[in-house]
Amino acid sequence: MSEHNTEARLEPEKWLDKLACADALAVMLENQAQAIPALEAALPEITSAIEAAHICLSEHSNARLIYVGAGTSARIAVQDGSELLPTFDWPAARVDYLIAGGLEALVRPIEGAEDNIEAAKDGVKALEIGTGDVVIGLAASGKTAFTIAALSSAEQAGALTIGMANNRDTDLLTVAKYPILLETGAEALAGSTRLKAGTAQKICLNLISTQLMVLQGRVHNGLMSEMRPRNAKLRRRHAEIIALLAAGKGAD
Repeated sequence: MSEHNTEARLEPEKWLDKLACADALAVMLENQAQAIPALEAALPEITSAIEAAHICLSEHSNARLIYVGAGTSARIAVQDGSELLPTFDWPAARVDYLIAGGLEALVRPIEGAEDNIEAAKDGVKALEIGTGDVVIGLAASGKTAFTIAALSSAEQAGALTIGMANNRDTDLLTVAKYPILLETGAEALAGSTRLKAGTAQKICLNLISTQLMVLQGRVHNGLMSEMRPRNAKLRRRHAEIIALLAAGKGAD
């Protein structure tokens, strides 16, 4: 198996269960750091996906960002999407999720959910995904049947599709209009893609969603100008942001 595959193993001297605690942690940290070069290599594809998504969201006032995934990838996706309202005041009606096994799968595994192709197709229909919608599908392996079927169905329905995978030459990258390969390779714990692959996915979503909100005019002078203050801490922060903007701090 190629060392660039997420199922590959590190060399024996890096097997975590054979190391002292501090040495095992050093191996894990070094391994996690390799997520950044994978993202740097993918920056052209990430840029193209963002620019296309921005056009869709701008041309269709009700267009949504829709995240698709199973297991760890779904949890990472929901974490990203759920921050758009408080950080950028992006309308809740313009974010949605298609999760293998439903919301319950976010807190416990649902057996067979990621293999359920029909559930994915039904989910696309139920959400009425169509022209203008931007659908982001994540799967570290690039082989998750649910996510592949959902992206394929969304593409057929007229949505713009972005596929994010950590293995090359996989079906998810083939069906997506805008494929993003985050080739992170072997995990510190072989096959546990909640580690380095998951880190790369989270960073990639950070880049995509933040820059989309910048392009949508929801950031001003490097500040969260459109944030929605929902508690005392955020109200204080919001007041500080308004004061900075009013004073012209950081203005061109």
